[in-house]
Amino acid sequence: MAARLVQISMKARDDSALGRFWAEALGWGVDSEAPGVTNLEPVGFAYPDPVAVCIDIVADPEPKTVKNRVHLDLATTSAAHQAELVARLKDLGATFADVGQGEVPWTVMADPEGNEFCVLEPRPVYRDTGPVAAVVVDCADPRALARFWGGAMDWTTYEVTDDQATMRSAQGVGPYLEFLRTPGAKSVWNRVHLDLRPYPGDDPGAEGARLRALGATDPGIDQSALSWTVMADPEGNEFCLLSPL
Repeated sequence: MAARLVQISMKARDDSALGRFWAEALGWGVDSEAPGVTNLEPVGFAYPDPVAVCIDIVADPEPKTVKNRVHLDLATTSAAHQAELVARLKDLGATFADVGQGEVPWTVMADPEGNEFCVLEPRPVYRDTGPVAAVVVDCADPRALARFWGGAMDWTTYEVTDDQATMRSAQGVGPYLEFLRTPGAKSVWNRVHLDLRPYPGDDPGAEGARLRALGATDPGIDQSALSWTVMADPEGNEFCLLSPL
């Protein structure tokens, strides 16, 4: 058994407005499966497919208070493309952000609700990822999280060092998942988290037990009304195990 990363979930005070921003930013389509939920995926996309990690934006009244531990890196193909994308994102409502990055070749920005993201300089490794180059997770121990997530999913691990670990789907398509060594401990519930989905025919209960054996924990919330399971990785980052599809 193994799960697959199918989407990220992002909390927002106004899911519709933030959904419009990210749809324009990525060139994706917008849908809504229920009130307070905005779904984003590439136009013509057949969910789920590793060629893209989709985005679900869920209404939540609580404001953002700290730097997110999960963010998106956007890919560009040239210096001119990077400059054009930054300018277009500013016109859509993004702002420049300072997270202590100093002088770097990429541009750190925040969406209209303050969620940080990066517009990367052109890098050959991200040439075929689509608009999202990587989903990046801040962490204290990239090696430990690579072991957990490498066991949790059927993704391929490409690089593991003390400072960074990199994974990608076993098909070698879509964005990367990167764990970046970052100072500071997790202090609040993550506003952006990963959603995993088992393969058709897999037993969700057995998959949950397997993830717990790998080191996943229970975040200690009432889940009696949920059709999915909320868990946390070994550093406390919440994630959801959805139903097979």
